[in-house]
Amino acid sequence: MSRLSREQADEPSIVAYPDGPFLLRGDVAVLGPDGQELPRRRRTVALCRCGKSVLKPYCDGTHKLIGFRTEPELPADGSDRAAE
Repeated sequence: MSRLSREQADEPSIVAYPDGPFLLRGDVAVLGPDGQELPRRRRTVALCRCGKSVLKPYCDGTHKLIGFRTEPELPADGSDRAAE
């Protein structure tokens, strides 16, 4: 695996973790409903996707307790191959 340049590593990214949170990496501000920046202690944070975290918008692991599952993604062309 090639090592990312410092510039590439600093680029923000969001990864949807299967059956879990969104992982937010990079230098991005997370804002609350009032528009104020929320504290971040790490460069990578987990954002709640199940809606049940008591630390919203951050993940607290509740998705595991409630059995949260993500749906399989449809192909980019929008077709549903499972229906064929």
